[in-house]
Amino acid sequence: MRPLPMDSVTTLALLHTSPSVAPVFSGLCQKHLPEFRIFHMVDESLIQETMRAGGLRKSTARRVVNHVGSAAEAGADAVLVTCSSIGQATRIAQQLFDLPVLRVDEAMAEAAVRQAGVIGVAATVRTTLDPTLALLREKAQEAGKEVKLVECLSEAAFPAILAGDTAKHDALVAKALLEELQGVDLIVLAQASMARVVDGLPAGALPVPVLTSPELAILRARHTLQTLGQTEAGD
Repeated sequence: MRPLPMDSVTTLALLHTSPSVAPVFSGLCQKHLPEFRIFHMVDESLIQETMRAGGLRKSTARRVVNHVGSAAEAGADAVLVTCSSIGQATRIAQQLFDLPVLRVDEAMAEAAVRQAGVIGVAATVRTTLDPTLALLREKAQEAGKEVKLVECLSEAAFPAILAGDTAKHDALVAKALLEELQGVDLIVLAQASMARVVDGLPAGALPVPVLTSPELAILRARHTLQTLGQTEAGD
């Protein structure tokens, strides 16, 4: 880890692939990370390239790594990658940099595996659904636990939100959650943008817990930053 001045504030950089999620994470940072410095980086082309290719390309992963390097040069002590579709690139960055590089859905996946045996996984794009399923399987294997994953892909919802029709997006996602995920113990929302749909449902409409990634990721980041601060104080 590069040396820090004594009066420096431990800093978290957030790498987004959509400007629309920045306010969500800003609010969570204000709530849970008031004592830390925060800055945001946005590159929409990362998710656009991933969607065109149907998955994370090596060239896109390299660009994610470059963004992490830029964040470190700008003073970040840790980086949170907030897009699940490019989450696999965090593994590469973790190997190349000394600073912590956090994946937005990792804490959520660990919590889901701890809490449930039959997990519903909801998404609006395949490029997010597949990495989330893979991460859940990985975390289940690490925990020595067998889980059943039930997919729920609302493909018509994503074009709606791109067109600015949030009402149509939310209605399609709500319909899928209510109709396609019967019999699960818990629901995982693979995309941060889906959280407000659950908030808008009547109380008790979904009879099982629903996990979303943003707040769990920020809480994980808080623990990481606090650990960094304690380490620096002891040096």
